[in-house]
Amino acid sequence: MTRGQAGRGYAVPTAVRTTRIVSAHALPNHPADWTSEGVRVRRCLLVLAQQPRLAGAKTLNRLENVLARSEWDDPAIAEGLIADGEGRVIEGTMSNVFVAAGGRVFTPDLARCGVVGAQRERVRELLRRERVHCEERDLRWTDVLAADEIFLTNSLIDVWAVRQVDERTYAPGPMAARVRALIEADDAQA
Repeated sequence: MTRGQAGRGYAVPTAVRTTRIVSAHALPNHPADWTSEGVRVRRCLLVLAQQPRLAGAKTLNRLENVLARSEWDDPAIAEGLIADGEGRVIEGTMSNVFVAAGGRVFTPDLARCGVVGAQRERVRELLRRERVHCEERDLRWTDVLAADEIFLTNSLIDVWAVRQVDERTYAPGPMAARVRALIEADDAQA
């Protein structure tokens, strides 16, 4: 949904007629072992700009994510993780990030930048119902590399465990499997 048509310049028109755009596509065909065995991800060089007024919103301007995704062409790498200029890990190019450590789950604080994905919020709610600690907080690369496990979410992939970030490897862990089971059970009730 857009604000609608206007003339030249950046001023918001006084009479707004919204435009709705619908685009339908086949679901992406990701390798099946990405769900069962986990994915390889990399650190992106691009850093996200901070704009608290836009933080959390999924707007039509995803140029930073497009530029970050263009940093690699290795088909074995499923996703790239992006940090902000302060070194806080914020998101993947197309996903939200969760880390598990010590039986607790953490996801980046998106108050400054990043997209609050629908699946991210669903996972947070499902974990809350299960009484699993899931906290939004600043996550640094050291937190990511020290985590027991990492998993990614979005509405198309559901959950991917991360098996490798750069040279650091992880075994797909029990939290990603638990979240996947929670999503499947929730879908079955719908």
